Amino acid sequence: MSMTHLKQFTGMMSRSLLGLSLWLVSGSVFAEYGLNFQKPVTSIGHRVLELHNLILLICVVIFIVVFGVMFYSIYAHRKSKGYKAAKFHDNAKLEVVWTVIPFAILVSMAIPSTATLIEMDDVSKSDLTVKITGYQWKWKYDYPDQDVSFFSTLATPRDQIENKTAKGKDYLLEVDNPVVLPVGKKVRFVVTANDVIHAWWVPALGVKKDAIPGFVNEMWARVDEPGIYRGQCAELCGKDHGYMPIVVQAVSQEEFDKWAALQKDKAAAAEASAGKTWSKDELMEKGKKVYASTCAACHGANGEGVGPFPKMTGSKIATGPVAGHLNIVMKGKTGTAMQAFAGQLNDADIAAVVTFERNSFGNKTGDVVQPSQVKAAR
Repeated sequence: MSMTHLKQFTGMMSRSLLGLSLWLVSGSVFAEYGLNFQKPVTSIGHRVLELHNLILLICVVIFIVVFGVMFYSIYAHRKSKGYKAAKFHDNAKLEVVWTVIPFAILVSMAIPSTATLIEMDDVSKSDLTVKITGYQWKWKYDYPDQDVSFFSTLATPRDQIENKTAKGKDYLLEVDNPVVLPVGKKVRFVVTANDVIHAWWVPALGVKKDAIPGFVNEMWARVDEPGIYRGQCAELCGKDHGYMPIVVQAVSQEEFDKWAALQKDKAAAAEASAGKTWSKDELMEKGKKVYASTCAACHGANGEGVGPFPKMTGSKIATGPVAGHLNIVMKGKTGTAMQAFAGQLNDADIAAVVTFERNSFGNKTGDVVQPSQVKAAR
């Protein structure tokens, strides 16, 4: 059987059994869409949903048949009606039947499952490649063909997380920099991690793959409909595992090209900012934003420290020599959760956050760190 015929056969089987299941089960069960999959917007997503419905229907039919026979036998042959237990063993016909039927059921599930898995792994003939790297607790996206690279972090305000204000509509599912993809193009995702195991998962796209340090996984998707689709890290990756969402924005090819050009302009502007002299107020304003998105998860929104992570107030690092402060921010600390941010933040961001930490939370060093100092420290 060719792959084309296999896909046609499995698709027809899935649609037929899905129709039967809809006829057997009341439509009210499907009224609350929150009990089912998200609406798929990729061919892979549709295949996964069809496969789920097929397997679910088979399981339901098996449940009804097995328990139906069991309950009927218990009721019809109960002792109160005078039935006595029969004594027999070794029924060749019965053994053949209960071997062949499960085998046929497994084959009926294996054929469409295998076809779907083969299709999911076929990343050939892609129109675009996006490299995804998991960090604690953010995502980095690289578009090698467009020469675009950026980090994407949680954008939900800390006040909502700490229950100081009402939670928004997309609580813990909003980011500062979404992934942008062109509609109708086959996108190849290359997935890895920088520190611990993460998992990149967007239900509407029908994609989920582990991001493993030192290992590269691949998957693909072709988004059919423009829109915004949200997901999360699906692997327990640390204390802020629930704070690294994914947002995918599907747009037209023309909008995608404009976005890519804008990202290049932003990167050029950030690089140019390393050469200028910043005022203390500018550094403090920028540093506050960088701290909120990068440092607050461990060191606290008010510098109070979270769990085992040290507080910023009166910290020996934040009030000690500037060189030591820059060193730990840029290179991290081995054996701890303190990451090296030299590859994650640009010179202006590092200068700003160090200046902010040395002049906030009760720290009053008065130091002003310029991007040129960070560049020299590299």
